[in-house]
Amino acid sequence: MQATTTLTYEVKMLRNYVPIFVMLPLGVITVDNVLEDKDKLVKELKELRAAGIDGVMIDVWWGIIESKGPKQYDWTAYRSLFQAVQECELKLQAIMSFHQCGGNVGDVVTIPLPQWVLDIGESDPDIFYTNLKGNRNPEYLTLGVDNRRLFSGRTAVEIYSDYMKSFRENIADFLETGLIIDIEVGLGPAGELRYPSYPESQGWVFPGIGEFQCYDKYLQADFKEAATAAGHPEWELPDNAGEYNDAPESTEFFKSNGTYLTEKGKFFLTWYSNKLLSHGDQILDEANKAFVGCKLKLAAKVSGIHWWYKADNHAAELTAGYYNLKDRDGYRPIARMLSRHRAILNFTCLEMRDSEQSADAKSAPQELVQQVLSGGWRENIEVAGENALSRYDSTAYNQILLNARPNGINRDGQPKLRMYGVTYLRLSDELLQKPNLNLFKTFVKKMHADQDYCPDPKKYNHHLGPLERSKPEISIEQLMEATKAEDAFPWDKETDMSVSGGLLSNLIGKLFSLFK
Repeated sequence: MQATTTLTYEVKMLRNYVPIFVMLPLGVITVDNVLEDKDKLVKELKELRAAGIDGVMIDVWWGIIESKGPKQYDWTAYRSLFQAVQECELKLQAIMSFHQCGGNVGDVVTIPLPQWVLDIGESDPDIFYTNLKGNRNPEYLTLGVDNRRLFSGRTAVEIYSDYMKSFRENIADFLETGLIIDIEVGLGPAGELRYPSYPESQGWVFPGIGEFQCYDKYLQADFKEAATAAGHPEWELPDNAGEYNDAPESTEFFKSNGTYLTEKGKFFLTWYSNKLLSHGDQILDEANKAFVGCKLKLAAKVSGIHWWYKADNHAAELTAGYYNLKDRDGYRPIARMLSRHRAILNFTCLEMRDSEQSADAKSAPQELVQQVLSGGWRENIEVAGENALSRYDSTAYNQILLNARPNGINRDGQPKLRMYGVTYLRLSDELLQKPNLNLFKTFVKKMHADQDYCPDPKKYNHHLGPLERSKPEISIEQLMEATKAEDAFPWDKETDMSVSGGLLSNLIGKLFSLFK
């Protein structure tokens, strides 16, 4: 009888299980396409497996794989890496990384775009995102060239599509064994669906508002066409939105009663954010075609731009392409677009608390996370997330745990709100130091709702069937209906699965286990 009761309890508790993945180092495959020090990596993967994690996340760099020339792909080093992950009995999240590594927060290695692409940029620098001053950013191709045949007869979207098809063909055996459970499709700088509005490489520092990045000739022509069609051929792109490190109130565009609230400003912000939506939609559709029938999910990453969130203008979000204001939800339309591809929304800054931020940045990471996750859940899609910065402390872990299950554990089955998974950033020597690793193990156990590692995702209600073809395109009118602002779902104040419960809490936990 007791065994049956225990089993039933475990079955119910497993419904609260949130799988945890660890991001591998950025340069695990070198820029020369070599898996260096495989033995060290395998040793570290085994340590992570022993810590109870479910899998790892890996950047699959376009700048490495297709570096030799158009359609000249070399997957050898990645096959060796995937083999190592499989032998360590871990699952894999693969990122189609169409961006440059280097120039953003935490970038410790440099992996540029393929040289043959950069060569095209020498003669046509407008293939890169460009700010008002004309500074080019070579970390990702502007969405203005998505459908322009500028790359040896191919469009940017065709390049991404061919790359993903090559991945499927060359990694087919690992797809068949179920090693790869999701493909995160890179849609912008740092792999995120956004404009490169805050590049450290151009002198941006926190908490600057950033700059709009739509001044390449292709996006300028697109805007002129859109404005003319709307009956305003005289409208131009903004020239009064300030510079990277300005505060909002020092600009004409973002100040109180500024341009962003005028008809012209609203038209521009709608155009700018909708271009991002259609860019993401088109590339995810190509990803769906490439991986249809594989037992995996697609995912897309949205950036956690938490500074100036408490300001009426939300300036830093607006320059990045998230048209989010107090009375306009800039994230739920993204979730609605993702729903057509049954894709996971992967969000960042899960570890941050408002109290850790400086007051003058008007930062609100907690409210931002709650808004974005709520929008995803309201659109009936799965929501996953990451920490934005490396942390090894219980405060950060407890905040992630709270966001993973905002209303805590349900001892009778699946909680109403539960994240699909969390990816921890990232594997490092520091993480594997004994005190840090011990606390991380506790964190993993709490993510798993105090249950042991579970190799069968069905037990925690993750069912990975063959990827179905994307649903029909959602009209822009239907996407815009999702901008209607609603309150976020309520969140508990603290997690009920703290990694640092204290002596009394630990004692109660032990008594509970004995009783169970």
